[in-house]
Amino acid sequence: MALLPESRTNPDGSALIRVLSYNIRSMRDDTTALARVITACDPDVVLIQEAPRFFRWRKKLARLARAANLVILTGGATAAGPAILCNLRTTVERTEDVLLPLTPGLHRRGFATAVLRFGGARLGVLCCHLSLQKDERYAQGGMLLDRLAGLGVEHAIAGGDLNDRPTGRTFRRLADSLQDCWATAPWGSEYTSTPLDPHQRIDAIFATKGVEVLGCGVPLGQPGITQKDLRAATDHLPVLAALRIPAAQ
Repeated sequence: MALLPESRTNPDGSALIRVLSYNIRSMRDDTTALARVITACDPDVVLIQEAPRFFRWRKKLARLARAANLVILTGGATAAGPAILCNLRTTVERTEDVLLPLTPGLHRRGFATAVLRFGGARLGVLCCHLSLQKDERYAQGGMLLDRLAGLGVEHAIAGGDLNDRPTGRTFRRLADSLQDCWATAPWGSEYTSTPLDPHQRIDAIFATKGVEVLGCGVPLGQPGITQKDLRAATDHLPVLAALRIPAAQ
């Protein structure tokens, strides 16, 4: 399996970046293995789902970021679980955590969002963890599209744990408006759940039409990533994408 290209800024002002999406199950598993997986993926941006939300949650997330040579950008408890990490290559314009309407009896959900720059390229970013309940999930898919458009940037990405498969209503709603990065340029492996028995794709990265997708998938062949670490780190497999972001106009 060919490796994904490395991150870089191009002479024309465009930027090649790596984006990782990963449900980390509140860091209840082997955090050393988790940090090794993230580090081996060499991401510029990490979209985290199920970040720690309770006692000393900031310290826990900061410890993971530090172990993976990253910094916390936004999210965590303030977004009801989604968080965004980034490396020092990233220039941050602004961030916003958004709490979604609460359905009585169900978990609170939210989005972690940011507008970033990589050299001459400008990118909107949204991290999500959608509902287990199908009707609420579908409504949240519409809110995701509205929020992504509301970031006010030409090029944007969204990623996370959708709790839905590609044939599902919500997944299709997103894929009808955005590029499903795996479907556009499949790389690595497809299924993200579960590490012990990969049989479904419920985690995904999406991009607006102007973003060039160079490859996207579960990084099973990435140097430094072992099956042992993937199984020990959390109950999902990560999704890694290489994207070329055009220069801002």
